[in-house]
Amino acid sequence: MRKNSRLQKLLYGIMAILGAYIMYKSGALLAAHHQMKKALEAGNVQQSVEDSAMRTWSLGYTAVLEGKTASNWFTAWFQQAVPVLSYLVDQAGEETEDEGETIAGSESIEESNGSMESTEESNGSMESTLAEFADETERESESRNAIEELENEDENMIAEHKSVDGGINTEHESETEHESANVAYENETEGAQSELSEMQIEGVQSELNEMQTEGVQNESNETQTEELQNVSNETQTEDEPSQEVSVNSIFSQVLPQLSDYSYLLANYYTVDADTSADAELLNAENLLSIDLSIEQDASVPQILIYHTHSQEAFADSREGEVSDTVVGMGEILAEELRDYGYNVIHVTGEYDLVDGVLDRSAAYDYAREAVEEILEEYPTIEVVIDLHRDGVEGSEEDFVTEIDGKVTSKIMFFNGLSRDADGETLSWLPNGYLTENLAFSLQLQVLSNAEYPGFTRKIYLQAERYNLHLRARSLLIEAGTQLNTVEEEQNAMVLIANLLRQILS
Repeated sequence: MRKNSRLQKLLYGIMAILGAYIMYKSGALLAAHHQMKKALEAGNVQQSVEDSAMRTWSLGYTAVLEGKTASNWFTAWFQQAVPVLSYLVDQAGEETEDEGETIAGSESIEESNGSMESTEESNGSMESTLAEFADETERESESRNAIEELENEDENMIAEHKSVDGGINTEHESETEHESANVAYENETEGAQSELSEMQIEGVQSELNEMQTEGVQNESNETQTEELQNVSNETQTEDEPSQEVSVNSIFSQVLPQLSDYSYLLANYYTVDADTSADAELLNAENLLSIDLSIEQDASVPQILIYHTHSQEAFADSREGEVSDTVVGMGEILAEELRDYGYNVIHVTGEYDLVDGVLDRSAAYDYAREAVEEILEEYPTIEVVIDLHRDGVEGSEEDFVTEIDGKVTSKIMFFNGLSRDADGETLSWLPNGYLTENLAFSLQLQVLSNAEYPGFTRKIYLQAERYNLHLRARSLLIEAGTQLNTVEEEQNAMVLIANLLRQILS
């Protein structure tokens, strides 16, 4: 009996020595890691790490302050130590290729994790797991040295261990008390092992597959998690560019090509035979530099959507079902923009019906009168969108694309230049916002080409005005064609809303 007691004491001593060595080596690696140095330089994580270390590695703290009994202090210690060890394994793993000592430390930790996984799979007793752990670690040269030191200093280590653990030292005072503690320990083993299994499955395994920061957040104590999350959030805020910077970056990348008027005209525009657009009008540097952002204020209307041709429908539209028409698409677009925080007015007036009969001869005049009344009532509106469906010849394959795994109709931005084929201004159709109109469509086109290649057809330039003079940020969109399905159109509305959000913000 006494021989078994001495063997158990020896094993506890071995665990203490190896644990201290592993913690020391892994902690040194962590402290030397460039990411931890960066975090320490921030000045707001060091104290949290120190507090966590005390909580994780001080056995007496766990046993006394948390009310652990003499029989389950070791289980509680493992619950706290596993996440830290796993995190240190991840940290050390990046440096092991060139550092011999780091490789030895990582192998020791990996064998420790392997022992823990064996505990999870077999669900055996804690004494069996500790014996397996000791057998594996004795194979290492570092373990042999630790055992030799333990034999020479056995009594000192046990006394030091007792002084650290405080109230736990009564566990080793007599064989009878030790046996009682083992009985209590065995009664609690099943629950403790279950908790350890859950922690290992959710923590250790996920840490090996996920990012280091996410692993620490999932497994560390509440205080450490909060501090590391704050550091991560601050880093992301500093490193992640704003949406405006991202858009400007895209513009900067394409500007050298777009500065070539011939290239711009050939790749971005289709010019109708009734009008013309020279290099002065289509100056890419000027058009991409115009700031079209608005100060978002959801308390007042800022965006207006309407439909000059409200009766336009799609290949599988149901008769009499407004939601299957371009008006229904306008409501989807409005809802998407509302989700981004904009106050949107969607007008569903029918300007291409006269006494119930389709008549588009004066549709733009009727639409203009209605929109002017709305703008007078709501002067806060800064964006006006006339949403159409195009009528084309050809096959459906020419007017669809696949984006993010969804079949989507292609769209086309449309500009009226108020100019004839000779470049002369149409005096009866003045547009003081022509440059801003062209900037709006070109910026959306460039952004779409970068984020959703193949989504937009070339910008179409026509001679007339098409009511684009009502606001600087006026836009006419030909969304899909009569060959597209309702679902393809619905998918397109989501992408249009995202493009508008980025340009307007």
